[in-house]
Amino acid sequence: MKKVALITGSKGGIGSAISKQLVDDGYRVIATYFTGNYQCALDWFNEQQFNEDQVRLLELDVTDTSECAEKLSILLEEEGTVDVIVNNAGITRDGLFKKMSADAWFDVINTNLNCVFNVTQPLFAAMCEKGNGRVINISSVNGLKGQFGQANYSAAKAGMIGFSKALAMEGARAGVTVNVVAPGYTATPMVEQMKPEVLDAITGQIPMKRLAKPQEIAQAVSYLVSDAGAYITGETLSVNGGLYMH
Repeated sequence: MKKVALITGSKGGIGSAISKQLVDDGYRVIATYFTGNYQCALDWFNEQQFNEDQVRLLELDVTDTSECAEKLSILLEEEGTVDVIVNNAGITRDGLFKKMSADAWFDVINTNLNCVFNVTQPLFAAMCEKGNGRVINISSVNGLKGQFGQANYSAAKAGMIGFSKALAMEGARAGVTVNVVAPGYTATPMVEQMKPEVLDAITGQIPMKRLAKPQEIAQAVSYLVSDAGAYITGETLSVNGGLYMH
């Protein structure tokens, strides 16, 4: 039986790299997509050249607590297990805090932080009962150091780190590890569409003078969910080229 890994935000640049990496590692990946976006998810599935044994598409609104509880309970019955959760779904609604709307605040908190509860809570008890499991939360360098114009995003990403440390304590005796990967600026299609002068300004701040490759984030996840990472829990692995050393 293949181990099963649930990945939210699986279609993005980092999510795609994580999905491909875990498939290569031998996992069956459950890739969630937002309600009503089946065709878009199917196009992604075909572009990545996955097959149905490797990847199952799951329609899921990660901001809807009751929907997550219901659908993930059914998923657990159908798949028999969920061994790995990768909470990667996220959005930005950037703006100065003094002008930030309540919608911009709550949309980001709901999608980036509350979804971590919604997706993890229905599956965590089964992991503990089984005596094995991995939860990986994808935060950000900006959750560690803050970022101008991202009070909402930085708050959500910092919240993921505090959540992970607390849950790691609960899962430790049951053999369930909970860790964070905090990427810096990563060469996703969205980032690469920035103006060259903006990208130059960003890379100029990074000691290694380049962006992360999505595969480098995925390989960090791969290590933490592997047997080699079994004794690591409650940690934040920064993959940021030295952008924020603390």
